[in-house]
Amino acid sequence: MQGEAVTIAMAVGAIVVLIVMIARFRLSPFLALTLTAIGLGIVAGVTPEHTIDSFAKGFGGALARTGPVVGLGALLGGILIGTGGADRIANAFIGKRPVQYAPWTVCAAALLIGMPHLFDVSFIMLAPLVYTVARRTGSHLLFIGLPLAAGLYVSHGLLPPHPAPMLAVVAYHANTGLTLFYGLLIAIPTAVICGPLFTRVMQRSFGPSPNLDGGPVAALQVDTTRPPVSLVAAVISVLIPPGLMLIGTLGMANTVKGTTAFIVFQAVNDPILSLLAAVLFAFFALGVRHGFSLDQMQKMTAKGLAPLGVILLILGAGGGFKQMLSSIHLDTIIVHHTAGWPVNPLILAWAIAALLRICVGSATVATVAASGIVAPLILAHPGVSPELMVLATASGAVMLSHVNDSGFWLFKEYFQLTVSQTLRTWTLMLSLQSFVGLAGVLLIEAVIRS
Repeated sequence: MQGEAVTIAMAVGAIVVLIVMIARFRLSPFLALTLTAIGLGIVAGVTPEHTIDSFAKGFGGALARTGPVVGLGALLGGILIGTGGADRIANAFIGKRPVQYAPWTVCAAALLIGMPHLFDVSFIMLAPLVYTVARRTGSHLLFIGLPLAAGLYVSHGLLPPHPAPMLAVVAYHANTGLTLFYGLLIAIPTAVICGPLFTRVMQRSFGPSPNLDGGPVAALQVDTTRPPVSLVAAVISVLIPPGLMLIGTLGMANTVKGTTAFIVFQAVNDPILSLLAAVLFAFFALGVRHGFSLDQMQKMTAKGLAPLGVILLILGAGGGFKQMLSSIHLDTIIVHHTAGWPVNPLILAWAIAALLRICVGSATVATVAASGIVAPLILAHPGVSPELMVLATASGAVMLSHVNDSGFWLFKEYFQLTVSQTLRTWTLMLSLQSFVGLAGVLLIEAVIRS
């Protein structure tokens, strides 16, 4: 028992050190995770050689499935942005509808566009559109910008192939298609509540309207020399991955394992294959078919992949940290002592991820660290759905974004807000998203168990 207490104390100490290095000393999350993982192994008495081997094994294991999925998602996003497909979807949703419908249409467009995109890339791409619509409708910038951010962040926080939920899928050994299905059941009402409904409630406290002719964005520029890409093709490109994975999940549930049909549905359910199909479709349907040269397509895809370096390193280092926790046998201890706990593991996963998010600021780091800590609970509670564990962890990891989160400052600067305005809009919106996400997870669990 004494040895187990020491192991738990070392693990807790490592997490505290990780938080301090990121929050206090502003170290790169990749470097902080690497130093913490290796330091934990050495302090726990693991030989240096075995420590490095364990870290490398965890690093490679985390990226073995997550890396290709995140990369293909970024490629798809790059093509949609570069060809104008994403802009075509946004304009089709928004159009020239009455001002009262603007938050709803903007949020719906953002939820759809955000599915294959990283949040920062989508936000920066669509921010000029927010200014354009606000000018057109005579609205406060936040009346358009807040539902846009809500739709994008719901996709970013809950739905594969985004890095954080995808890493959690791997950590919990969850079914990607089923996670996406449950995620969509939660994401749509969450986007409605945190987007247009929250905007309506909060619009009286927005504060002074920003200068619509200022800010860090230029007016939206439309290339009138090239015909717009097909709206249908753009929408199909976005919907191919979730559509195929959902078909695969339903097919696997209704066919006999080992049959040809089951194998086909299993392949369709694979996120790598479904995203690859979407990338190839978008490449030809949005790119080549509309006159983009191969050189232009190469530049689009390269631009889509550009932001991934740091994210993949963080995901890999998080996998190394998780493997180090297993190397000191923390998983065995957790399983042994939590089997009889009355606490719902879904709530525990949410709470740990939320605490880490508040401390370190990064939803990705919070998801990586929390899933490494909580994953052994699946063994102690075999009745809990691993897919819901993914969504509970991902929901907790968006809690209370504040000054230590880059997204906080991105939202503040692009929409010319004060810190106070950002706290009562952006921060409050994401905190609401976290609670609504947890409520959705618990509701689905109750339906499954009934």
